[in-house]
Amino acid sequence: MAAVIDVGEWINQQRISKLQILVILMSGACALLEGFDTQSIAYVAPAVIREWHLAPQSFTPVFMVGLLGLLVGCLAIAPLADKLGRKTVMLSSVIAFGIFSLASAFAGSLTTLAILRFLTGAGIGGGMANAIALTSEFFPERSRAGTTGAMFAGFPLGSSLGGYLSGWLIPHFGWQSVFLAGGILPLILAPALFFILPESIRHLVVSASNPERVKAVLARINVGAAFAPGTRFIVAEESKSGLTVRHLFTDGRALGTGLIWTVFFMSLLDIFLVSSWLPMILRNAGLTLSTAVQVTATMTLSGAIACLAVTPILNRFGCFTVLVPAYVVSAFGLAFFGFAGTDLGLILLAAAAGGAGNIAGQTTANALAAAYYPTYVRATGVGWALGIGRIGAIIGPAVGGLMLALQVSLHALFLIAAVPSLIAVAAILWLMRVEAAKAAARQPVPV
Repeated sequence: MAAVIDVGEWINQQRISKLQILVILMSGACALLEGFDTQSIAYVAPAVIREWHLAPQSFTPVFMVGLLGLLVGCLAIAPLADKLGRKTVMLSSVIAFGIFSLASAFAGSLTTLAILRFLTGAGIGGGMANAIALTSEFFPERSRAGTTGAMFAGFPLGSSLGGYLSGWLIPHFGWQSVFLAGGILPLILAPALFFILPESIRHLVVSASNPERVKAVLARINVGAAFAPGTRFIVAEESKSGLTVRHLFTDGRALGTGLIWTVFFMSLLDIFLVSSWLPMILRNAGLTLSTAVQVTATMTLSGAIACLAVTPILNRFGCFTVLVPAYVVSAFGLAFFGFAGTDLGLILLAAAAGGAGNIAGQTTANALAAAYYPTYVRATGVGWALGIGRIGAIIGPAVGGLMLALQVSLHALFLIAAVPSLIAVAAILWLMRVEAAKAAARQPVPV
């Protein structure tokens, strides 16, 4: 009888290999460039508005249409990976957002810039969910949440480095140079992804790929591994055909999916409400453009640092241990912004707290979504969670623009910004109760 190997259990028994480290580094590099290109529009907005003699509110559609592109990428492009493979969709997405970011440097009107930002966002959205899915599927259960969170720390890190880089590039080379950098770097990364990055081992098994492809990947994880001829590889979890989105709501996942979507929606609404308008708000408050951009970058940098700091906690105690404290810190940090005035030290403190809490919370939510859904629907589950979050991300800048147009005070603006983080806390606590009830139901009844 042919041997049968559960690749998930096999990976759980292995030490972390060079291949797995390579996966997290390559996926993290994708996330870093996605973060850079997503946030670049906020960094260049004040310079474009000034050069094109625009009213600040006229830039709201550009923010929103770029985030709409992210939504389309998450909902429509990312799920293709459950059929075509994580690597294929991720590589195509990186090439796409690189090309369209490059083209954004040559936009001559607000309409052209908006179209190119939509296409850039679609590419980013398609790659983002698959970087999460690919990383989670290559690591053992004992380190999956932490490694997924650490990988996605590249996203806020890219946003932050983009801010510091933009603060230097724009005065020296103009706003176009930010888009040029955001286009060239992904196109440099793409060949490395093609030649070095493997396809997800779990996806290969679930999609019934040639067993020799599976053996080849497993041999890169454990060079000394040997498999008998005819060995059959499996993933010991459910696998169903049909419309993958439907499976997000079957087998007792409907309420959990709704609560995860609530967390993503509120988290990304907050992140983009603040990050889209913060450079302009601080500029109007009297800070220089360079300082305003760097404060925003500090916000995302603190988030990246927090993502790495919570990695050991995620590995040992799980996602829920991090999520509630993270969003509580986010709420307090954002509310404190309204009381910081023009004191740069207090502004930086508020930025650090708000960024650390919200971004670490969002990254942990990514890991939670990747763990919540089985392999056959994982890219769809993560992609749709991010997509629903992008609806919040679209609404966030619109809410910020409306409050600025209504001349809402900074105190009120940032107090309102703190509310979504508190709603996310409530959704997480509810999800914890739901999962605890499921775990209790699975326990055998004492005889």
